[in-house]
Amino acid sequence: MVIRGLSEGRPYYYNSQDLFRDGYYRTIVPFPCNLLDTPIKNNRSSFCCDYRLTLGGSFDYLRNIYAMKTAHFTYNLPGERIAQEPCESRDQSRMMVVRRREGTIDCLRFTDFPRYLEKGDALVINDSRVVPARLNGRKASGGRVEVLLLEREEGSNRWLVLLRPARRVSRGTRIFFQDGAVGEVRERVDEKKWIIEFILADDVEAFLEAHGKAPLPPYIKRSDSDGRSSLDLERYQTIYAAVPGSVAAPTAGLHFSETTMAELKRRRVTVAPLTLHVGPGTFNPVETEEVEDHVMERERYDISEETANAINRARRVIAVGTTSVRAMEASALKNGRVKPGEGTTDLFIYPGFRFKVTGGLLTNFHLPASSLFLLVCAFGGVELMKRAYETAVDEGFRFYSYGDCMLIL
Repeated sequence: MVIRGLSEGRPYYYNSQDLFRDGYYRTIVPFPCNLLDTPIKNNRSSFCCDYRLTLGGSFDYLRNIYAMKTAHFTYNLPGERIAQEPCESRDQSRMMVVRRREGTIDCLRFTDFPRYLEKGDALVINDSRVVPARLNGRKASGGRVEVLLLEREEGSNRWLVLLRPARRVSRGTRIFFQDGAVGEVRERVDEKKWIIEFILADDVEAFLEAHGKAPLPPYIKRSDSDGRSSLDLERYQTIYAAVPGSVAAPTAGLHFSETTMAELKRRRVTVAPLTLHVGPGTFNPVETEEVEDHVMERERYDISEETANAINRARRVIAVGTTSVRAMEASALKNGRVKPGEGTTDLFIYPGFRFKVTGGLLTNFHLPASSLFLLVCAFGGVELMKRAYETAVDEGFRFYSYGDCMLIL
């Protein structure tokens, strides 16, 4: 639903920045309701204020009319626009700059990125490190099985994993890997996830470092014959990755080079690292008919006191990637200030969400009907983002993990 927390006969406060910013929300105005003539000013933004809406008519009818349909968040993308390889140099990717207030779209290079920041800005990066968590094995029958390790049970060699293909796998099935390593299926957790216990001479993490592949998303095509790609292991990782734990890269950070970081330092921009370990759910499409029915998978995050302080005192906060946005906004849900500490979040950000911290966003181009595309629509406005994506297709931008990026201001 576009309108959350609504109950019949009670006033509802709706932010005018969302109400009038794009065509998707203008449809709410003709509905019979009371709109106060005088806006109620707030302190959250210099160009938005609150209006009070009181329902008129049937609440059930309103829910039906204004259900936010997932189908509204699709777009057409030719297959050749999906990047299969990274740029030769990290910072040579293209960058689209979208200004929300003006509604303008400019096509530049990522090397231009630092000039959009200045002293007093905080650039928030996600320093989670991608684990080479993809393994190829075989069953006793000879059938191939791909294993993606998700999370280790503390104090054991038991791991939560995804298996592909999962048919004809059951409790007790053994999967054989290199160097005599064996994984035995212990239990099925749900439709997609299993528990496997590894039997091997080394620690599992050491085995992954020696034999694991980069956990590339399914739209980046690699064959078994490609083996363990040193290019993917290097480039499907940010240069500032520090804390192991992700099974997907925070891809907006892939564009940064040492030159970029040096220029940001020269401009006296505060670079504030946090950690959010990206799970496989980042690739999941929103499959429910109505957006609000989608459930996000929980992900772990950690925000240091130094980073929280840097964000809270910044003139403007620019997030590198949707993962940084989710960690910050989850931490700031209660009082609008980022709180240091560890936690988990299943925060689902979609149009209607009110950002408390994020003032700008650097992000890649995302899959249609994905939670990531919904987040950028929430931040940039649905119609403006659709226009930006259409422009990106027409201008030959490269999409998804190894693709180009967009700066939303």
